[in-house]
Order: sequence, then structure tokens, then C-alpha cells
Amino acid sequence: MTWKKLGLIIEPDPRIWWMSHYTGPSFVDINGGAILSILVSGRDANNVSRIGVVEVRKDNPLEVVAVHDEPLFDIGDLGTFDESGVSYPWLVKTGQQTYMYYVGWVAGGKTRFRNATGLCCSDDKGVSYYRVSKAPILPLTDNEPIGTGSVCVLKEGDLWRLWYTSFDKWETRGEGAQHYYNIKYAESTNGIDWDRNGQVAIDFKDENEHTIGKPMVLKEKDKYEMWYAYRGGSDLYRIGYADSSNGINWERKDSEAGIDVSESGWDSEMIEYAYVFECNNQRYMIYNGNDFGKSGLGLAQWID
Repeated sequence: MTWKKLGLIIEPDPRIWWMSHYTGPSFVDINGGAILSILVSGRDANNVSRIGVVEVRKDNPLEVVAVHDEPLFDIGDLGTFDESGVSYPWLVKTGQQTYMYYVGWVAGGKTRFRNATGLCCSDDKGVSYYRVSKAPILPLTDNEPIGTGSVCVLKEGDLWRLWYTSFDKWETRGEGAQHYYNIKYAESTNGIDWDRNGQVAIDFKDENEHTIGKPMVLKEKDKYEMWYAYRGGSDLYRIGYADSSNGINWERKDSEAGIDVSESGWDSEMIEYAYVFECNNQRYMIYNGNDFGKSGLGLAQWID
């Protein structure tokens, strides 16, 4: 597997207030017509994240057609789990509705932040969204008492399949608290209520690794493929890869991800938050570079 980097799609723009400082984890909504809608996690001058839309040409995803002036989905009410930010969108179209799974943030405390997974819904083909619940759809449990994060959801017939970021623990270090989270698996019959038994999909490879998140799963015939972000040791993100015959038991093959940091430029220090999609008989990947998206959102094309 080899990815050819095509360049930056967009970078933070001080003229667009909701993405003035970061263009982070994103999702590509492939509709009819000549335009692709990219749902972008932007951050403003106060480090608050919101989900907005960047439109690009389907026949050339590097060509930006429009950036929406206002976010598509805003933060929650004061005191709720998403009062400090919403990010990491993932869409599933079901019947006449579109579900958008997302990560809500609360800033502060000894750990600096807390994450939880939320769900909103659109009845007008993605023009606007309302919260299915003001509470997280993956509630805290005795087995998972800390929090959850970014998700990938696939609907296969009547079965909804979920790969989600799950916080394992926090540890106190000299420079502050360090989180540990990996990727787990769950199932549902409606996309809202999930049966979680703690099944780990992608686990830490050694004692130095502490972060595995942002799952991205594709099903190709009799094989599932997953891309994800991981870090530890140097604490600089890389894009990992794994495959599976059933979507539950995975084999990590990070060396086969086919993409790494560049020698210089916007993605020379880290790469992360991959989203893979197929368009015009081509497979593409959008991803972020240095400093978790501060340097922008880029595009790569699968050539092998």
C-alpha cells in the first residue's frame, strides 16, 4: 500500500472565526453532484472546537469551492459534556435521517480535559443538526469510568458496528497527567444504544505507547481495513494500519500504512486523523499534519 501526497487542502484562516487556528479531524460527505462536503473540526482563537463545512470539487479535492462562514454544529449548553468543544464528526445515513457522531469536550480539572461521545441528527439532508441527547450516548460505566472519544460507525444490514476510542487510565507524571486510550468495539441494533463488553480492537504495542485513536474502517469484500492515529515515546503522531477478517480481531501492520511524515513542511513532524474515501474510482485519504491540525488538512491518493 502506497499513498502519494497531493498537498494541502486548507489551513487555518483568521478570516473564518470557527477555524481561525486549527483545521483538525475531518469527515468527507459524498453527495450527488460535483461537490464534496468536508466536515472539519475547527478551533477558534479561544481553542474552542466546532464542526464546520469546507466544500471542494469532486474531480479535484484540492480545489476549495467554499468555506462556510458559520459552523454547522456548535458547542453545548454550559455544564453539559460538550460545553468546551465539539469535534471528530462521523456521519451515517439511515432512512431519511443522517446521524452525526462526535466528541464533546469539557476543559479543566487535574487531567486538563474530559471527553465523551455524543450524537446529533439531521432531518434535512445535513443542512442542520439537533442533539439526539444532551448527554453522551456512551455513558460512563464501571468498566469504562473515564471517557470515550472519536468513533467509526458502519451499518451492515440491521447491525450497527462501532469502533471507538476508550480512555484506559490517566497517570501522574512530572510534567502533568498523561492519558492512555485505545480502540474498542461495540454493536447496536439502532445506532444509539450500544452493547459494550470491553472488547479491545487495537491495543498498545508496548509500554511506551499511550494513545491510539481516531479509528477509520473500510470493508473490502472479505477484509476489514483500519487506519488510526497512534503515539508514544517521541509523543509525535503517526498513522497506523491494521486488518481483520471479522472486524473484531485485528492484526496491527503499522509498517504497511503506506504514509509517513515528509522531510519538510506542514506534515514533517507528525501525521494523524486519517479519513479514507473513494471517489471517481480513486481512493483518497485526508489527514492532518504538525501540531494536531494547526498546520492544516491535507490530501493523499492511493496509488498501489
